[in-house]
Amino acid sequence: MMETYWEPVWLTLKLATMTTLILAVVGTPIAWWLARSQHWLRQPIAAVVALPLVLPPTVLGFYLLLLLGPKGVVGQLTEQLGLGLLPFTFEGLVVASVISSLPFTVQPLQNAFIGINNQLLEVAATLRASPMDRFITVVIPLARPGFLTAAVLTFAHTIGEFGVILMIGGNIPGETKVLSVAIYDHVEAIEYTQAHWLAGGMVVFSFVVLVALYSLNGRVHSGMMK
Repeated sequence: MMETYWEPVWLTLKLATMTTLILAVVGTPIAWWLARSQHWLRQPIAAVVALPLVLPPTVLGFYLLLLLGPKGVVGQLTEQLGLGLLPFTFEGLVVASVISSLPFTVQPLQNAFIGINNQLLEVAATLRASPMDRFITVVIPLARPGFLTAAVLTFAHTIGEFGVILMIGGNIPGETKVLSVAIYDHVEAIEYTQAHWLAGGMVVFSFVVLVALYSLNGRVHSGMMK
């Protein structure tokens, strides 16, 4: 019984961790390009990245379901590659979470990159530092608050996501039944005590995450000001 109770919690933590790590790799170059580029596609791409912020989760989940399904472009590709279909699998949840949480990674990083003084990069260039060296030794340390904010917001958003998760993953115990779906199940079954435990845990977690984020960002800014 206890194992079944904690199963959605561990599955949710696993999903949030994987989503955060993937978006750290995928979202960083997107944010850097959006912050530095003057290309005419910059605004349309920025709008696409921000779409999950304004679209109802069920709408996003519906179109992802079509895209990843047997008649979708991605679904047909994964079947041809022998990977099977992604809907109603944990891998499908990861794909859906990465897309729905993309703006929570990209926008904080983009704002951090915009705030970096170009002169510092120019000085590093005069010292013959390559673009990659400049990014690692100059950009990343200066954008540290942005990376921290992006990681925390992405992790927290993934844990609280419901609509997209339910549309893509359904409700399969041990496979796709994450914390938000488990709470919905308990409420639907009028099991309010169990729902209180899980929902209350999410409230406490969200509060602790926000306090930690504000505290760490304050320390980082204070350290940079000294």
